[in-house]
Amino acid sequence: MRFGPDIRPAALLDRADKARLRIVLVEDHAILRDGIKVLIDMESDFQVVGDFCRVDESLAGIRDLQPDLVVTDLGLPGRSGIELLAEIRRLAPKARKLVLTAHENEEYIRAALNAGADGYVLKDANSAELMLAIRTVSLGQQFLCKAIASKILSGYLSGDQRPSGAAVAQSITGREREVLTRIALGSSNKLIARELGVSPKTVEKHRSNLMRKLQLHNAAAITTYAIRHGMTGCEPIGSRVAERLLLSLRPLASTG
Repeated sequence: MRFGPDIRPAALLDRADKARLRIVLVEDHAILRDGIKVLIDMESDFQVVGDFCRVDESLAGIRDLQPDLVVTDLGLPGRSGIELLAEIRRLAPKARKLVLTAHENEEYIRAALNAGADGYVLKDANSAELMLAIRTVSLGQQFLCKAIASKILSGYLSGDQRPSGAAVAQSITGREREVLTRIALGSSNKLIARELGVSPKTVEKHRSNLMRKLQLHNAAAITTYAIRHGMTGCEPIGSRVAERLLLSLRPLASTG
């Protein structure tokens, strides 16, 4: 029997002696989560050590379990999977991160990769491709399923590097949303700091991150963006009302 360049009998014996790959699964649909868990546990060298349906509850589990790999969806209730990817860097820096999602829009792909994803697989992939993705990512390499690789290559060749839309909104952290809401209401950095129990420098950092992510340049622009996208707890408004609001907030732009 012939073996490929990376699969030799000695290598297979070595793998058998090693501990099973410890995996955490984050998926909000129970039936799908249970099915993926069964598929993973069928592999002799894989083990699902924790499964969660929300970002908030998964954070403590990832911190305590320190898994080798986290497999997560992006569209999760509450906080997004993109935000979870960034949190994993802090909670379990050695853990590899694989996205398993139905989102195939390029902005989601870019946002996930920028947040630290090591692999990206669509949910319509077959089980063999998913297992290959898990093995590839667990070995320290990157993995993109064929459909995603094609989109990334197409975007690269066209020179389109701009994140946009819902993916940009999902990349905003919970704390940044709190700051954004207060900026939209006209609060100063000092007032925001007092309300959130942080320093003014921390608020300024969040403010700078918001401007960078949203590609905005002043408080008035942040406010208009927030209201237009329903990110302040207010109903989204039309462009004419937003323009009038922008005009009324121009003095804030010069001071904030």
